[in-house]
Amino acid sequence: MRELESKKQLSNERFAEARARSLARKYGARHIRQDLKSKGVSDEMISKVSSANELERARAILKRKYHAPVSSREEHARRARFLQSRGFSYDTIRSALSSSTNFSEE
Repeated sequence: MRELESKKQLSNERFAEARARSLARKYGARHIRQDLKSKGVSDEMISKVSSANELERARAILKRKYHAPVSSREEHARRARFLQSRGFSYDTIRSALSSSTNFSEE
């Protein structure tokens, strides 16, 4: 293991970045951080995982899953719960859902 690490063929940082990148298509920053923690990645590396494009990811996920704009309060709540289960923060969910009424215009 040490030999591979010294040759830069095995890197925890590369693993964390690749794992975060692969999960980013479906999940929010909170879920990604939890997954990395469960895989044994150090807190220092987990803190490097940014939530920079979290709002854009939430919008993209909503657009892929729901093709029609929000039509009722129940539908709004359903979508909020969906994003919450994916690990997005409340502020991100609120912002994504407030802009999701414009699906048909985009």
